[in-house]
Amino acid sequence: MTPHDAIQLFAKTLENLEKWMDKAGEHAKSRSFDVDVLAQARLAPDQFAFVQQVQAACDQAKYAAAYLSGKPAPSHPDTEKTFAELRERIRKCTSFLATVGEKDLAGAEERKVAPPWLGGRWLRGGDYLMHVAVPNFFFHATMAYAILRHNGVQLGKMDYIGSLPTREG
Repeated sequence: MTPHDAIQLFAKTLENLEKWMDKAGEHAKSRSFDVDVLAQARLAPDQFAFVQQVQAACDQAKYAAAYLSGKPAPSHPDTEKTFAELRERIRKCTSFLATVGEKDLAGAEERKVAPPWLGGRWLRGGDYLMHVAVPNFFFHATMAYAILRHNGVQLGKMDYIGSLPTREG
């Protein structure tokens, strides 16, 4: 998987996440509760709530795109509390991802990636993508999915995977 493929997959999964949120809204409406209650839902007491899982998935995607392209990452201060605010965060993130093209990612596999949390150490871009960005992104996206599913939202594997680029014949 190229860095460009990964960025596109992050964007697709974030768009799928919005569709899961649509289903959560339908679920809440059919059971007469405010969907924003689910924003604070979690699977375990010491785990991030849904809102934080979405924020973290967006952050993994935008930082991967930024670090690998050399572009500055947009700032998102983690103030979201509602599904509407989370949707806006997802859209801001996917809009940024759309600005990162294949040309921007030329040489990304060998680019030096030194996030502040590494304390002065760094990773090759390809190693960052494989060992940090991809697993972290999908961990948080999967937890967001699992939280909704745990709370009764009717989601299945194809909701997670989303559309497929199938061909005739």
